[in-house]
Amino acid sequence: MDNWIGKLWRSPEVREKLTFTVFILLIYRIGAHITVPGLDVGVLREQFGQLQDTLFGVYDMFVGGGLSRATIFALGIMPYISASIMFQLLAAVFPTVEKLQKEGEEGRKKLTQWTRYTTVGLSLMQAYGYSAFLQSFQGAVRSPGFGFTFTTVTALTVGAVFVMWLGEQITERGVGNGMSLLIFFSIIEGFPREMAGTWELFRLGQIGVFSLAALIGTFIFVTGAVVAMTMAARKIPVQIPRKVVGRGRIQEGQKSFVPLRVNSAGVMPIIFAQSFIIVPGTLAAFSSISWLQGMADIFQPNNWIYYTTYSVLILFFTYFYTAIIFNPVDLAENLKKQGAFVPGVKPGARTAEYIDRILTRITLPGSIYLALVALLPFWIFDIFGITTFIFGGTSLLIVVGVGLDTVQQLQQMLMVRHYDGFMKKGRVKMRGRQRYM
Repeated sequence: MDNWIGKLWRSPEVREKLTFTVFILLIYRIGAHITVPGLDVGVLREQFGQLQDTLFGVYDMFVGGGLSRATIFALGIMPYISASIMFQLLAAVFPTVEKLQKEGEEGRKKLTQWTRYTTVGLSLMQAYGYSAFLQSFQGAVRSPGFGFTFTTVTALTVGAVFVMWLGEQITERGVGNGMSLLIFFSIIEGFPREMAGTWELFRLGQIGVFSLAALIGTFIFVTGAVVAMTMAARKIPVQIPRKVVGRGRIQEGQKSFVPLRVNSAGVMPIIFAQSFIIVPGTLAAFSSISWLQGMADIFQPNNWIYYTTYSVLILFFTYFYTAIIFNPVDLAENLKKQGAFVPGVKPGARTAEYIDRILTRITLPGSIYLALVALLPFWIFDIFGITTFIFGGTSLLIVVGVGLDTVQQLQQMLMVRHYDGFMKKGRVKMRGRQRYM
């Protein structure tokens, strides 16, 4: 498996999947630069720049700048992601949704259909709100009114559904998770521009050599730490007893383990916390109420109140989302059905309590790690004074997580092809021996 990158293009199946994935991503990036009719993009960009620190700025990052440019893919894959998260949360409240999640392939197909319908509904609502938002900008819309609203809502809704279809095509026929890859490429789309801006500041002497070297070193160190924490897991030993199979044949017991990730919640706690903490600033941007302006000033990323509140929200949502997506009782029941057990722990309720206790303990360092990654960009800004290249905690976690998952899937494809070739050679040798016997 050495030099596996060079083997990718020598495998016809993997090469076909990679080519298809690149083609779909190219279509997505082309659509992300086609503007909705009836807009003055120059005026829109100028006025949108004042909202980069609000909820709109966060959303714009996930859609690769499509929101600030008002493109047909301005909503991106976010309506589908929102619908998927909605059904994950509903599973903890409504037994019907939870039952569908456990029904296997049929239940998954039904939930997928519900998610698609919900995506269309969310896209219509978001598109209508965005069209009204665009018309609030002075001079951005050439002919405001019903015609512009209808055209914009139609274009954005169709665009969101088309992006959802593109993501599903990558998942089924390409490499990696399509929805995650679309967000991945939307985020890294802005990296070259930010690096060019940083280099320009260095060339003009506004950034010193030491500051630039320290920034690059910090970026490499933090990326390595994110990779390590993303892959970190606590392995719970599991013993599978020996059993009789077939005609009295005894299958020996096996030792295995159940990995519990230190960061089971992924990037979702940061997204939830960010959505809450930027609400005052977003409301203040569209209102002149004095107390809202005061709240917005308090929750600015330059004081200890902001940092403390942001960290507490991340810790809370880490435990909350982990409890939603991971059920120790279900894991304990599955182990019991398979006849497996944790050494020294009784199967059933005691195993569930044991797993829950370990999960609670490892979630604490995971949540602290998420808080540090989320706050790091603000500290980088304060220390180095560089605003052109900010590697946000949310974007960095998504880029690293999606990148690792995609690389692992490619390696698995090559490994399967390697063993398939090995087995074919073995069968050919056996046939050759049989000819001479």
